[in-house]
Amino acid sequence: MKLSTRGRYGLKAMFQLALYHGDGPIPLKQIADEQNLSENYLEQLFSTLKKEGLLNSVRGAQGGYMLSREPKEITVGSILRALEGNMAPSDCVMDDEFECSREDRCVTKLVWVKIKDSIDEVIDSITLQDMVDDENKLNRKE
Repeated sequence: MKLSTRGRYGLKAMFQLALYHGDGPIPLKQIADEQNLSENYLEQLFSTLKKEGLLNSVRGAQGGYMLSREPKEITVGSILRALEGNMAPSDCVMDDEFECSREDRCVTKLVWVKIKDSIDEVIDSITLQDMVDDENKLNRKE
């Protein structure tokens, strides 16, 4: 399974906001510049993240974006699901509406469920604060 640019760029941008958490709104241009991302593309991603309740925006000259909650309260999973949708590796484990005539005797479905559960466990256990802490540890080593 490979994440699209939506998930990858969105996570980078949210991480950037976590680094500046508590400093007030951060201009979109600053986030784009610091993470080397397209400002126009980020605007689209931030629209989705704002609708999902992960971001707040402030208009005006001193405006920008900021996290809607503390970095320790926002998981990587919540960001990726907002931008990518369900993180299931196969349609048969994505939702209950998928119908398969072999479902009750399908061994591969058991594999897909295990993969999905493992992915969910990892992305739901990592918060933006964890990423900030890791960044700080990496920078101390240099």
